[in-house]
Amino acid sequence: MQILKRRNLLLVVLFMIAGTAFAANPEEGKPAPAFDAKLLSGTDFSLANAKGQVVVINFWASWCPPCRQEMPAIERYYSTHKGQGLKVIAVSMDEVTDEAKVYQVMKSYSFDAALEKNSHYQGYGRIWRLPLTFVIDRQGILRKDGWYGPAGIDEPLLENVVTPLLKTE
Repeated sequence: MQILKRRNLLLVVLFMIAGTAFAANPEEGKPAPAFDAKLLSGTDFSLANAKGQVVVINFWASWCPPCRQEMPAIERYYSTHKGQGLKVIAVSMDEVTDEAKVYQVMKSYSFDAALEKNSHYQGYGRIWRLPLTFVIDRQGILRKDGWYGPAGIDEPLLENVVTPLLKTE
């Protein structure tokens, strides 16, 4: 009887975890979930206040080689297009003990960054895969859901997904 109770409890916990992992995922073509962060610069960012801008939210970590590989491409793209209403927020998923490393890495980039502990992104699901990138258009509609397609992002993908959004007002 005790084994049966434990097994049932385990099943309930597994269903709850599975349900929360998928229930919160955003949907392309629908309003993007809320996102707020205190940036490394000390300023606050809110997706709700970013209407009129195209926003790229990139979840990364300093210990993640694919994350670090894509950051120069994001920087090149951002440098070229920031004057067109592009906002990039790189959310570090590093442990609190690695905060100094995050600041050091971000010295090489001009786009904004935030620490996971200072960010509110629950509507994007449980972040378990890195890198993970979301693109939101000027009206606040999710146009690229990072959970689908390639895990990383590069300049051709940015050109194909983001550039057309920058050309529309």
